[in-house]
Amino acid sequence: MHPAIHARTTPEKPAIVMAGSGEIVTYAELDRRSNQVAQLLRARGIGIGDTVAMCLENHPWFFCLAWGFQRSGVHYVGISSRLTAPEIAYILEDSGAKLLFGSAHGAAVLDEVAGLAPQVPQLRLDTPGALSAEDALAAMPATPIADERAGVDMLYSSGTTGRPKGVKIPLPDDPAIDQTNVLVQLTVAAYGIGPDAIYLSPAPLYHAAPLRWSMTLHKIGGTVVVMEKFDPEGALQTIEKYGITDSQFVPTHFVRMLKLPEAVRAKYDVSTLKCAIHAAAPIPVPVKRAMIDWWGPVLYEYYAGTEGNGSTFITSPDWLTKPGSVGKALSGILHICDENGDEVPRGTEGQVFFEPSDPSQPVFEYHNDPVKTAESRNKHGWSSLGDVGYQDEDGYLFLTDRKSFMIISGGVNIYPQEIENLLVTHPKVADAAVIGAPDADMGERVVAVVQPLDMTQAGPELAAELSDYLGTQLSRVKMPRQIDFREQLPRELTGKLYKRLLRDEYRDAYAKTQAGA
Repeated sequence: MHPAIHARTTPEKPAIVMAGSGEIVTYAELDRRSNQVAQLLRARGIGIGDTVAMCLENHPWFFCLAWGFQRSGVHYVGISSRLTAPEIAYILEDSGAKLLFGSAHGAAVLDEVAGLAPQVPQLRLDTPGALSAEDALAAMPATPIADERAGVDMLYSSGTTGRPKGVKIPLPDDPAIDQTNVLVQLTVAAYGIGPDAIYLSPAPLYHAAPLRWSMTLHKIGGTVVVMEKFDPEGALQTIEKYGITDSQFVPTHFVRMLKLPEAVRAKYDVSTLKCAIHAAAPIPVPVKRAMIDWWGPVLYEYYAGTEGNGSTFITSPDWLTKPGSVGKALSGILHICDENGDEVPRGTEGQVFFEPSDPSQPVFEYHNDPVKTAESRNKHGWSSLGDVGYQDEDGYLFLTDRKSFMIISGGVNIYPQEIENLLVTHPKVADAAVIGAPDADMGERVVAVVQPLDMTQAGPELAAELSDYLGTQLSRVKMPRQIDFREQLPRELTGKLYKRLLRDEYRDAYAKTQAGA
């Protein structure tokens, strides 16, 4: 299963449709362009096992590059186009990338990157002259390279708790570029997605889920509709316009769509949707229930990570009987363990680990970070993403929060997720983050940082209203001692929140206060 096969059988079928511009890349064109990418890598001396990178927005060439890398036997790094030049340069240096593809859209930052990482040549789409990627690729043959071999992505963590680390998976033992994989099998078996699918990808393609799921749709012969940038009403328009059958969202997408005026929501026909997948971040129970009420029982949730060490899965009907659960193990064997790495009884909270269900499954490592790699394993060799949760008696997993986000206030463990889930359901709140800020008496105090729907309402009155709202649903120890307001929270477009930035800010402010005391 590979787009090269579909290029022979259904050459004129759209492989990629850009939702905003309407630009189409057929399977024949995708195959031709990806061959030229592979040829260019070889012409530049980039061989099997080497690393290349791309840093660009959701662009019609994105998957042409990715599939060219995939058939060249390289590790390919997707870099966020929202990063600063030093952050991009760090990833290039850390990954050992030998070539960077960008676009005119990020020219200013990429020019700066060129000064910080001059050892990495750049080619840019939509750019005239010597840097033109289109010109370089057009000079290449559109035939397969002689040494085709399956490559794999090497994606970097979003850096929510520290500097991003590359998740490196070995090249597959089988060199065939058209081999199947676990995600293909799960897509067809668990989600019922097939070659007739019209799949909506609303998130940035350089992240694991949008990249891997979209490429999986190409493996099975579906059409991927890519939003250049997510906006809530635009997503509804796109679903109606293209007759979207399958899609993947993050909880913040749902929150923003639900907060559209009822008249706007009712304007669009979303009845073609058969499968709306979501993951990447916790979803408040009222938000998911409201989405099921609106779209019907088409929501499918999974829990997994870039590391690919295991996953869980739950349908809408099952979730309605187990609200808040992320499902049962779908790949890997699920274990909940204590601090010593020993499994705890059902219903007991602990760290979530996965044991490989197949001993031959490739094992990830954090590139250039053996300490973090070792910390992700317990004494049994099982691996964890750092999340905390419990399994109920039926084996359903409920996530509590990330271990690293836990607040310890007066010796009591407090998980922010519960508080955040309540805050975001308030009609005046667009987004919320809860962190532990240093406190001389309690060690840490609970602080809520809130993004209001209307920033003009930010102030003591809204803070008091939110405190009253939380007070009826939270025990006193979990109540925020401070509520601050921001126009925007540092949240990635995939839904992940950079809590590290907020915590560092409050810790720095506390340190300055102490120094001046």
